[in-house]
Amino acid sequence: MSLFVASAFFVVVFLTSALSGVFGMAGGLVLLWFLLLALPATSAIVVHGVIQLCANASRAWFSRHYIDFRIVTIIASGGALAALGLAWVNYSPNTAVVSLLIGLMPLLVWMPKAWFHFDASRASHAFVCGLVAGGLTIAAGVSGPTIDLFFIRTAMDRRQIVATKAAVQVISHAIKIVFYLGAAAALSLGQWGVVLLALPLAIFGTHTGNAILRRLTDANFRAWTRWIVTVIGTFYFLQGVWLLS
Repeated sequence: MSLFVASAFFVVVFLTSALSGVFGMAGGLVLLWFLLLALPATSAIVVHGVIQLCANASRAWFSRHYIDFRIVTIIASGGALAALGLAWVNYSPNTAVVSLLIGLMPLLVWMPKAWFHFDASRASHAFVCGLVAGGLTIAAGVSGPTIDLFFIRTAMDRRQIVATKAAVQVISHAIKIVFYLGAAAALSLGQWGVVLLALPLAIFGTHTGNAILRRLTDANFRAWTRWIVTVIGTFYFLQGVWLLS
């Protein structure tokens, strides 16, 4: 990894961690796009998992009093089952497929509430959330918009949503890292050194975003989440179409 790429990586890690610190997602989408430019899909996903695990763990810690651990446990069980299923079929990603999957995710946040009544506080819904989002976390590297579909309609406020989703993502990214452990071994010591140096920036970015979150209203939080994810998803989808063509 060149000095220029490493420097850009540090900046992207900080900014995307701050973005996720505010909205509970979106930052991971941008970070993965950057990594896909520099690394093969499997390696990009595992590096993304390490950075996001650290960022989400710090976000969960900063907001630990708002975490609903019952929801986290149920969603995590669904995610583990999804991982076993993908391991059984020997799934392996590529950049085009990852881009298309991520590009389609924002459609979910625009679907009318009347179409769905998902609520992560209900056990059955939380398990389905884990199953679907867990599968997408491994298949595409991220699943924030999908998880959001189950949280944005709950009675939870923005702090509870961000904190509980952060705890869920810690487990999801841990499962993802284990799933792609072979790709992790393929990275050089120098590349892992750069990743480790970026971890404090992920924590600092999360802390910065958390401070901004406290100044947002619940209405602004939900509105901005939709638009940011939609713009990023559109870019991913166009990139996927271009790669396939």
